[in-house]
This record gives sequence, C-alpha cells and structure tokens, in this order.
Amino acid sequence: MSPTSADDDRGEQSFLSHLVELRTRLLRAVTAWLLLTLALIPFANKLYGKLALPFVAALPEGAQMIAIDPASPFFTPLKLAFFVALIIAMPYVLYQIWAFVAPGLYRNEQKLAMPLLISSTLLFYAGCAFAYFFVLPTVFGFMQAVAPDGVAVMTDITRYLDFVLVIFLAFGVTFEVPVATVILVALGWATVEQLKAARSYMIVAAFVIAAILTPPDVVSQLMLAIPMCILYEIGIVAARLVVKRRTDETATQP
Repeated sequence: MSPTSADDDRGEQSFLSHLVELRTRLLRAVTAWLLLTLALIPFANKLYGKLALPFVAALPEGAQMIAIDPASPFFTPLKLAFFVALIIAMPYVLYQIWAFVAPGLYRNEQKLAMPLLISSTLLFYAGCAFAYFFVLPTVFGFMQAVAPDGVAVMTDITRYLDFVLVIFLAFGVTFEVPVATVILVALGWATVEQLKAARSYMIVAAFVIAAILTPPDVVSQLMLAIPMCILYEIGIVAARLVVKRRTDETATQP
C-alpha cells in the first residue's frame, strides 16, 4: 500500500470516528430532551397555568382565556412541556456540543469557551426570567388599560403560548449581547475601542431590534432596548478583562 493510500485510509477512519462521536453526542442530547419531556407531560396543565399567570392577573374579574381549536386544550400544554424540557436540558445539550468540539481547540480557547458556554446559558435563563416577571405583566397591564370600553380582552391559549415563546426567545437571545461582544474581541474581529466607538450605532440597533421583536407598544420596546444597551456596556467591560488577561498571560510567558 502506498503512503498516500495509507494517509487516505487514516483520514477516512478519523472522519468516520468523528461522525460516530457526533451521532453519540446528539443521541445523548435528544434522549435527555425526550426523557424530560415525558417527565413533564403529567404536569403540562400546571405548567401552562403558571405561564398564563401574567395574562390572567391582568384580566378583569370574571374574564378568562379561551380555546378556539377543540384539540388545543390537549396539544397546547404538551407543546409547552416540549419547550420547557428543551430549556431545562439546554445545559446538558451544550455540554455535549462542548465535549465534541473541545478536543479540537487550543488550550487558551478551551479556557475561554467553557466560561462563555456557562455565561450564555445563564444569560438566556435571565432573559426568560426578566420577560416572565417584569415584561409580560407590564405589557398585559398596558394592553388592558388601553382597551376600548366594552371590549373584552381575551386570547386563545395557543396564540398566547406562541406569543410568550416569541417574547422568551427575543429576550433570551438579546441577553446574549455580552457573550457576543466578548467573542468578537476574542476572535480579533473587533477591538474594545471599536466597540466603544460603535456605542451610538448599538443604541439605534437596540431600538430597531426591539421594535421588530416586541409587540407594537412603547413599553415592551423600552424594556427590551434599555437592557440590551446596558448589556452591551457589560460586554465591553468583560471584553476588556479578556484582553487584559490575555496580555498578562503573554507577558508572563518565557
């Protein structure tokens, strides 16, 4: 066998081994997700009741949510259990991704990647919690206050779930701004000085993104845009610390 053929065989075996490992990692992640979903199905109705609290609390006395589709009282809580299981399983899913990618990273990249994974997960949870405890009650209270006289504000349970999931996703993703800024600096795509210079553009972008992702009311837009601007400043501080640490490590190396 020629050296070229031997190298090709080794490369093919390495590629296949990576595919097998990727399949194993994905199966573990999906299995954890499905098991959590099965565990949450008996509590699906209670989960939906908790999720509906911000809206129900804003309803007038005697008002309630409705179900337009005859099957929605069954499928909508199941859909919620499906997404709640995904959110709960996300740290384990990210760990499986990390375990697959980590061997191909340099040591300094591994030191940076793990804190970024942990912080991104916590920030996503923080964004969802902020949306549930502060944004939704404020938005629904505002909607009730501006409703014309004689109009009963009610919603279908499926449409409410879709609306809330979009809000959670919007706030969860936008709370990742500090992680995004650190990654930009760590990869050399931007500097701290450039991020500071782009502050005014970021403020405009934050309000544009908030106008697109949130309902058409000023309250929810402000509650998304203002935290995004604050998180951008936090990201600049974190990026400066990463640059300082990298500089110190370079200076201490022989």
